[in-house]
Amino acid sequence: NVMLGHEQTKFGGRLDLAAARARVHEISKRFGFNVDPDALVEDLPVGVQQRVEIIKALSRDAKVLVFDEPTAVLTPQETDELMTTMRQLRDAGTSIVFITHKLREVREVADRITVIRLGKVVGEAEPTASNAELASLMVGRAVELTVHKDPPNLGDEALVVSGLTVTDDVGTVVVDDVSFSVHAGEVLAIAGVQGNGQTELTEAIVGLQDRVSGSARLNGRELAGRSVRDILDDGVGFVPEDRSVDGLVKEFSIAENLMLDRSHGEPFVSRGTIRQNALNDFAREKIEEFDIRTQGPAQPAGRLSGGNQQKVVLARELSRDLSLLVAAQPTRGVDVGSIEFIHTRIVAARDSGIPVLVISTELDEAAALADRIMVMYRGKVVGIVPGDTPREELGLMMAGMSGSSALGGETSA
Repeated sequence: NVMLGHEQTKFGGRLDLAAARARVHEISKRFGFNVDPDALVEDLPVGVQQRVEIIKALSRDAKVLVFDEPTAVLTPQETDELMTTMRQLRDAGTSIVFITHKLREVREVADRITVIRLGKVVGEAEPTASNAELASLMVGRAVELTVHKDPPNLGDEALVVSGLTVTDDVGTVVVDDVSFSVHAGEVLAIAGVQGNGQTELTEAIVGLQDRVSGSARLNGRELAGRSVRDILDDGVGFVPEDRSVDGLVKEFSIAENLMLDRSHGEPFVSRGTIRQNALNDFAREKIEEFDIRTQGPAQPAGRLSGGNQQKVVLARELSRDLSLLVAAQPTRGVDVGSIEFIHTRIVAARDSGIPVLVISTELDEAAALADRIMVMYRGKVVGIVPGDTPREELGLMMAGMSGSSALGGETSA
């Protein structure tokens, strides 16, 4: 991989793997990367794979490195290691452009900070600037970055998942014997590095996976094996992780997207005909309630900003009588102002007695919203811990260490 595209050859046109191996050793030793040049990339942890990418760039004597959201698939410990690497590269004379929306990381590593909003530079700041100052530049107004919530008023167990297993289309187990429960009036966050079974688990609960065994019962009614329509009609609200694919029809109007869950009957459809006046009145009400910045209900959803598209999805799902809210990556690709709003609405749903399942690869988000956090690694549950568990301990769990080992004690079930 390191020599790919810049292959060195020796006599007879054969690849000079020894030269590439020596180059990997040299750069790895210089920066303390500890990368085995003969290891298969597919077998390496994601954080080490990222070091291979850095070695590849440095092997070509790159003077400028661009890191575009590099920590999205890293544990907190791997993120800290990357920050250390970036400082080493800077000190060795490499120029680095670090593109990120994570304020803690940019303040930790940057020498200068440039803020872009709507494609334009809106300001510059020093690393000593506060998160609030940076967020204000990013959004154009003051932003409340702290999620305020009271202790949960727990009701009965609402969602009970037992032994849930999901296999992919080639027979690989991607969710392995997962069990947990969510109480009414509680937020359970599922944390972990992307690709450890969270997506498939979410899809199994809402009926989007076919190869499912085990049980997922909501208020005593089995969800596993039922259609998506039946599950939604049972009061499950679903905010998908990819709104463009599963959350919206971008060519449809905002009003039409707001009725997608209820396009088969009252109050918006009567005898196969859309009741346009009722739909438009509803849409105008939700546009105001959810602060959707738009020209009106008839505007195509695809012309909205990412944050406003997410608000349309959230408005649709929270406008029904819910028995469960499942929110997967609820703030992915939205600005900090929309994050503030979305977090507030999720907490409000929890406070109204709705059980909430949040799936997020953003550890800070999971910790801010959760009453309890369930960590997944390679399809299994590593542990279920209180929402105020330190991020360092959560990071160890995300790397596969058992909950009891990471905490030095018993795991909360």
